[in-house]
Amino acid sequence: MADRSLPRLLEYIAVRFVFRLALVVLFRYRCQGRAKMPAVGTVLVCANHQSFLDPPLVGCAFNRHMSYLARKSLFRWRPFGRFIATLDAIPLDQEGLGMAGLKESLRRLKRGEALVIFPEGTRSPDGDMAELKPGFCVLARRSAVTMLPVGIDGSHQAWPRSSFLPRPGRVQLVVGDPIPPEVVRQLDDIALAAEVERRIRDCLRQAREIRSRR
Repeated sequence: MADRSLPRLLEYIAVRFVFRLALVVLFRYRCQGRAKMPAVGTVLVCANHQSFLDPPLVGCAFNRHMSYLARKSLFRWRPFGRFIATLDAIPLDQEGLGMAGLKESLRRLKRGEALVIFPEGTRSPDGDMAELKPGFCVLARRSAVTMLPVGIDGSHQAWPRSSFLPRPGRVQLVVGDPIPPEVVRQLDDIALAAEVERRIRDCLRQAREIRSRR
C-alpha cells in the first residue's frame, strides 16, 4: 500500500517541481494536450517507451498525483529504489507472474487514482514504437478506467539505451483524447489493444511533427 502521509505527498510535489524545471532546462521539454487529463477519477495513462526519462516526462505533464509500474530490478539499488518509491512506483516482477505488482496497481485504480504504464514492456532500441503487449487490458477490465494515450518523442535521442547517462536535447510530449470507460467496456481485448496502440502512434506522430519544427 502506498504511503500517502502529508510529508510523503509534499515530497512528491517537491520532486515533481524540481524535475519539471530540469526537464525544461536540459531537454526543452514541451507538452501539448495536458488539459485532456481528467481532473478526478480512475485513469490509466498509456505511453510509448523510448528511455528512462519517460516516467518523469509523463508525471511532470500533469498536476495529478501519478503512480507508475517499474521493473522490480530497479529497486535493488537502495538509493534509487527509495527515490522511485517516493514517486509511487510499483515494483513489477517481469521474470515471474508479477501478481503482487498487478494487485497493487488494481488497488490504486479502484481508489480512483491515475496510473502510468508503458505497454511496449521495454524501452525502444531505436526510438520507434513496438507492438503493445496486451497485459494492460487486465487492468482496464478490472477497473472502470478512462484510458489516456500519450506519445513521447525525443527522449530516445536524449537518453538512448546504449548510453549510460542522458544528454541535452529536445523532448516533445503529446496527450491524445481519452477513451472513456463505456468505450473500454464495449471493446474486446484485441480491439482495445489495437485502439490504444493506434492512438499512441497518432500522438507519437504529432509529437515528432511538432518537435521537428522547434
